[in-house]
Amino acid sequence: MFRYSRRALELVWSTSPLLTLGLVALTFLAGVLPAIAAWIGQLIVDEVVTQAAQDPTTRDYSAVFRWLLWEALVLILLAAAQRGLSAQQSILRALMGQRVNVMILEKAQTLSLTQFEDSEFYDKLTRARREASIRPLALVNKTFSLLQNSIALLSFAILLVQFSPWVLLVLFLAALPVFVSEAKFSGDAFQLSRWRSPELRKQLYLETLLAREDSIKEVRLFGLGQLLLDRYKAIFHTLFGAERHLIIRRDLWGFILGLLGTLAFYAAYAWIVVETVQGVITLGQMTMYLLVFKQGQSAISTNLTAISGMYEDNLYLSNLYEYLEQPVELERGTLTQGVNPQEGIRFESVSFVYPGADKPALKQVSLHLPPGTSLALVGENGSGKTTLIKLLTRLYQPTEGRILLDGSDLRDWDPQTLRQRIGVIFQDFVRYQFLVGENLGVGDVAAFSDEQRWREAGELGLADPFIRQLSGGYHTQLGRWFQGGQELSGGQWQKIALSRAFMRSNADILVLDEPTAAMDAEAEAQVFEHVRQHSQERMVILISHRFSTVRMADHIVLLRHGEIQEQGTHASLLAANGRYAELFHLQAQGYRLD
Repeated sequence: MFRYSRRALELVWSTSPLLTLGLVALTFLAGVLPAIAAWIGQLIVDEVVTQAAQDPTTRDYSAVFRWLLWEALVLILLAAAQRGLSAQQSILRALMGQRVNVMILEKAQTLSLTQFEDSEFYDKLTRARREASIRPLALVNKTFSLLQNSIALLSFAILLVQFSPWVLLVLFLAALPVFVSEAKFSGDAFQLSRWRSPELRKQLYLETLLAREDSIKEVRLFGLGQLLLDRYKAIFHTLFGAERHLIIRRDLWGFILGLLGTLAFYAAYAWIVVETVQGVITLGQMTMYLLVFKQGQSAISTNLTAISGMYEDNLYLSNLYEYLEQPVELERGTLTQGVNPQEGIRFESVSFVYPGADKPALKQVSLHLPPGTSLALVGENGSGKTTLIKLLTRLYQPTEGRILLDGSDLRDWDPQTLRQRIGVIFQDFVRYQFLVGENLGVGDVAAFSDEQRWREAGELGLADPFIRQLSGGYHTQLGRWFQGGQELSGGQWQKIALSRAFMRSNADILVLDEPTAAMDAEAEAQVFEHVRQHSQERMVILISHRFSTVRMADHIVLLRHGEIQEQGTHASLLAANGRYAELFHLQAQGYRLD
C-alpha cells in the first residue's frame, strides 16, 4: 500500500531539504495548536461562568482577558502555520513538477529506439507524464497531513479520555466505513486511469491533426475536420461515461456512509449535554468536549482520507516508477580508433528483425565501403535501405552478423566517438522551430552556437544563398510556432538538413537518406555534384530513387525484400541487364519526349 512513500519522501527531500524541514516544523505546530486553543477555550468559559456568579462589585476580568490574549496568540500562530504550510507546498509543487518532468525526459534519453517504437511503452510514458509530476508531493503532503492530524488527535484524545474512553472508539468506528469506501473507489479510479491511457493518446493525436500547421493543409483539403472531430468526441463520450459512473457511485456511497459520522457526533453531543445538565462536567468542559469531539472527528476522518489518498497516490506513482525502471540497454564500447583505418565499413552477413515483426528487414547483407568511396542504396520502399543506416549508426543492433568500422566491431566502439564520425540526414529529418543557425548547430552540439561553423556548413549544404536573403539571416526564427517565425519550402528545408550533416567537420562518414526528395532535378544534380566535390576524403552512403544521381556512386547496391539482389558499378549493372537496368530504363523513359 505504501510501496513508494519512502521514495516520494526522498524525492521531496532531495528537491529542497530546507522546505521539507519547514513542512515538518509547521506540521507539528498545526497539529498541537488546535488542542491548546480548545483547552484555553474551556478555561475562558469556566472563568466567565465563575465571574458571572460573583457580585458585580468584586468581579475580576483580568484572568478572562489574559486567557483571551493567549487564545488570540495561539490562533494567530495556527493561522501563520497553516499559511506557511500552504506557501511551502505551493513552492514545492512547482519545484517537484519540474524535477519529475526532468527525470522523465532524462530517462527518455537513455532508452533504445526499439522501446520508442513500442505502443505499450507510449502508454507507460503517457501515464507517467499525466499525473506523476504532482503525485510525489501530493503523497508527501498527505503524509504530513497524517502526521499533523495524528498529533492533533493525540492531543484531543488526552482531553477526551477524561470524559470517557468510549468516545474515542465511537470516533474511530464512525469514520471507518467512509475510509473503506474511499480506498475501494481509489483503486477503481486507478484502474480506470490505466484503461484510459491508449484512448487518451488517440485523443491527443487527433488534437495534433486538427491543430498543427503540418497537418491542417490536408485536413482542410480532404475535408477531414468533421470526421476527426467526431472521432475525438466519440472517444471523450466513451471515457466520460465510465468516469461519470465512477464519480456518481463514489459520491453517493460517500454521502450515505458519511451520515454515520453525523449521527455519531449528535449522539456524543446528547451524551455530553446530559452529563452537563446532571452537573458531572462544567459548562466550560462541555464546550471544550464538544469542540474537541468535533475536531477529533474531523482529524480521524482526515487521517483515514489521507491514508486512502496515500494508497491512491502510491498507485499512480507506480506509473512513474514503472516508466523510470524501464530496462536500459547499456551502450558498451570504448574504442576511439579501429585496428585498421584503411578498412572502412564492412557488413558481414548482417540480418535484422524488428521487435514483434515476423519477417526480417535485412537478410544476410554483406558489403564493403572503403575510405574515400561512395555507396548508393536503391530499391523499392520497405526493402531495408533505411534499416541498414539505422544499424550503421547503432540505433539498432544486428540480430545476426556484425558490422565493422576500420576493422573493429561496431559494438566495441565508444558510442560518442562513433556518432561524431557520422554526418547524417534522414528522409524524415526534424524541422526544428529554432533559429536558422541553431537548426544547423544541432548537427554538432559542441558547435551549437558557433556562428562561423553555421556559415561554413550552410555553404557546404548550399543553403547559404537563401539564408542570407531571410530577414534575420542565420538568426531568423523558423516555423510558425513562435512569434516572427518564417516557413521554408520543402527544398530549402532539405538544404538546411544537408547543411546540418556538414556541421560535423571531422565526420568521415556522410549518410544521405533521400536528401533531395523535395528538390527539382536541376537542384538535385547541383547538390550531388557539390557533395561529391566536398566529400572526396569521406565515405558517402546515398539512398535515392533517382538513378541520375545514383549513377555517380562508386558502388551501387540494389536491395529487395531485405536482401542484396544486385551490386556493382552503374556500368556493370546496366551490362548485366537485370533488375537495376530495368528500373533505370523505366525511369529514363519517363524523361523522353517521344
